[in-house]
Amino acid sequence: MAPGGEFAYMRAMIDDMYSPDLLALAADIPHVGALPDAHGKGRARTNVCGSFVEATVKLDDAGCICDLGLEVQACAIGQASASIFGRHAIGASLADVESARAALLKMLKEGGDPPPGRFAELDKLKGVKEYPSRHVSCLLAFKAAAEALEEALEERGA
Repeated sequence: MAPGGEFAYMRAMIDDMYSPDLLALAADIPHVGALPDAHGKGRARTNVCGSFVEATVKLDDAGCICDLGLEVQACAIGQASASIFGRHAIGASLADVESARAALLKMLKEGGDPPPGRFAELDKLKGVKEYPSRHVSCLLAFKAAAEALEEALEERGA
């Protein structure tokens, strides 16, 4: 490796992934804590680093999230993604969450556009594209919330 090569790689990774915006999001996650009377609960974990997100949801009559609880034990990337999810999840349906998760994955894997609409702020995670081992962390909150929504809808018989 060329002199400074390892340092240059680390500096680029920090600049790409850990922007001030991303770190601010990671430090300010809304809806922290489980809902004791939730309609559904989901958990997503990555085997790479052990990060996880647990989501508890309450649904309105239309089957959309009307209250949310997030328990986040994740790296800054996972925390930032959970923060974005938490800021925009109220009013989201299972279809909204699954669509955003698919668009986020496409953005990370293929350089696609960030999810449109309520989760468009996920564009702040574009820098993670170059670091595939971090992709799973970006998806944790969306995976956990989709599982929670599925459980809640199943309980309802919807």
